Amino acid sequence: MSVINRFTALFKEPRTETAPKPLPPADVPHALGALLVRVALSDRKYAVQEISQIDRVLAKFQDIGPIEAAQLRAESERLEAFAPDTPDFAFLLCESVSYEDRLSMVHALWDVVYADGTLKDVEVHVMDLTQNHLGIRPEDCAAAQTRAQEAAHLST
Repeated sequence: MSVINRFTALFKEPRTETAPKPLPPADVPHALGALLVRVALSDRKYAVQEISQIDRVLAKFQDIGPIEAAQLRAESERLEAFAPDTPDFAFLLCESVSYEDRLSMVHALWDVVYADGTLKDVEVHVMDLTQNHLGIRPEDCAAAQTRAQEAAHLST
């Protein structure tokens, strides 16, 4: 067997390690968490400030403590890693949550975007897509971004 064949066989052979934990359910808390994580990862950096902000958002939205929020975030990270496109999460939230609550989620998403002190074009693109799929009016989107930007003391 050639070296190349042995190397590729490594990827074809079943692994004998323990089976991976099942993914968390795609319920509203996990969908929100996965969206928050996806937005934070959109610039290919996952800053401590973003992680902390996600934990605060999840604690607030779910009325849970910091440990439970960190656990929910960790589950949401796993869900985000295996999840399909952003519109699927947004659709679940759009169908399950009132407009006012979705708007609050958009505010929280912008807070995560600005948590690391920077704003990149890719983050704006992901936010535009997410806000659109959440069914948020453009004027409300702009106001949410402005509020988060002012809270972060940043300018564009």
